[in-house]
Parts: sequence; structure tokens; C-alpha cells
Amino acid sequence: MAEKRKAYTAAIIYAFVIGLSFMFVKMTLAVASSMDSLAHRFTIAMIGVSILVVLKREKMKIDKYDLLKILPLALLYPIAFFTFQVFGLARISSSEAGVIHATVPIFTVVFASTLLKEKATRRQLIFISLSVIGVIYMLFMNGESTNTANIIGSGFILLSALATSLYNVFARKLIQQYTLVTLTYVMTLCGFLVFNAIAVGNHVVNGTINQFFLPFMHIDFVLAILYLGILSSLGTSYLSNYALSKIEASKMSVFSNFATLITIVAGVIFLQEAFHLYHLIGAIVIIIGVVGTNYFGNERKSNEKI
Repeated sequence: MAEKRKAYTAAIIYAFVIGLSFMFVKMTLAVASSMDSLAHRFTIAMIGVSILVVLKREKMKIDKYDLLKILPLALLYPIAFFTFQVFGLARISSSEAGVIHATVPIFTVVFASTLLKEKATRRQLIFISLSVIGVIYMLFMNGESTNTANIIGSGFILLSALATSLYNVFARKLIQQYTLVTLTYVMTLCGFLVFNAIAVGNHVVNGTINQFFLPFMHIDFVLAILYLGILSSLGTSYLSNYALSKIEASKMSVFSNFATLITIVAGVIFLQEAFHLYHLIGAIVIIIGVVGTNYFGNERKSNEKI
């Protein structure tokens, strides 16, 4: 029971970090390109995870066969997820992106049922649907989805949600085979190598390599990239891997909807975005859906034991 509480605590912290990350990504994009932003955040994340490995004194034995197993996971998260996220946020608002990201539970339930045989109960499906209805309601009331100029950006965010869902499913298997630190280190290393290679390559081709570190002249960028590198990139990898080692993928995915609430609240508090009654109504519906999904998931486990 104590392990479950820790897993849910990790999932809640994960939701807070992801929810705020949309706002910080927008801050970095104000002074840096999409790829430069990703390269810098994963350089910070790589430094952080290297320090973590040294402090934990954990010996990692990874051969090429292990890398082949972990690589597909790293391609989904962080590479695909953050690539689609940053390109989407370059085109739409952080609030809208957070709302679209709440489609994660739908995809995860489908993939978990198909690939992991994690059958959701009828009551769980009802509450998952309720939670998703809450975010769809807020998106509809915002009226932003009617803007055809946002279609490409919304598509990118939807693809990032799809990548997260697949990651939630595949991570459940690999977490049983490798330690959290090992998975987090390899995933972060992949992001560091891929994003820096693309960003530096673009600058070399364009003859603008001297501009690669210019964003660090802006204090807002420095603060945002530290948050994204240490908490959003490194922290979420560790937290999500830990939570997925203790709870089902379908239950973990519902916490993405908590992240949506945090994204909207952050927009209201820090970006002075308007807060309306429909935000409150949608928030209540989402929370009921999250709580109900996990409550009836626990109820099913209890019945199985009896």
C-alpha cells in the first residue's frame, strides 16, 4: 500500500511538472528555435542525470542488445514526444496544447488493452470518458479549435500525446528488466545526442554556429531551460518510470488530465489569461474522472484477490 501511495505521489508530481512545462517551452521559443531549445534542455538534462548516476554510485552494464531494447522507448519519449510538443507549441497556445494532450488516456487504454491485456472495467471506461469530456468541453468553450490556422499545431500536439501513450504501454515491460536510473540515463542520452546533432548540424549548414548559445544571454531563457532540462526532461522520465513500475499504464495516463488543469491555471496566474466559469466546470469533471478511474481500478484489484 505504501508503494502505491509513492507511485501516485510520483504521478501527481509528474502531472504538475508536465503541466507547467508547456508555459516554459513557450518562454524558450521566444528567443530560440525549436531544435536549439530541445538541444539545450537535453544538455542540461544530461548533466543532471550524470550527476545522479555518480551520487547513486550505480554501475550500469548495458550492451548493444540492451540498447536495442531501450531505443524504441527513447524514440517515443523523449525524442518523438518533445519534438512534436515543441513544434506544436510554436503554432498554438500552451493552454490549448495542454487540453489536447489530455487525449492521452484514450490512446493508452486502447494500446494497453491490445498490447498488455490490461482490461479496463466498464466503470473505469466511464470515468476515463468523463475526464476526457471535461477537457473537450473546455476546448469547445475556448473556441480555439475553430481556428484553421491552429490545425497543424494541434496535429503535432496530438502526435505527442500518441507518443506518450505508446511510451506508457511499452515502459511497463522494460521497467521490470532495468533499473529506473539506467532507463532514465539511456533515454536522456538519446535525446541529448539526437537533438544536439540536429541543432548543431542546422547551424553548421546555415553558417550560424555562433548563434547557438546566444539564448543564454536572456535570463528568462536560462530559468526556463533549467526547469525544462532538470525537471521536465530528466525529472519526468524518472517519475513516470517509477509510477509505471507500480501502477497500470491506463491509470497512469489519466494523470495527464491533471496536467491540463495545471497548464490552464499557470496561464491564468503567470500569463494573465482569462479564467471563466467553464474552466471551473471542466476542472471538476476532469478531477472526478481521474479519481473515479483510479478508485475503480483499485476495486477491481481487490475483487481479483478475493
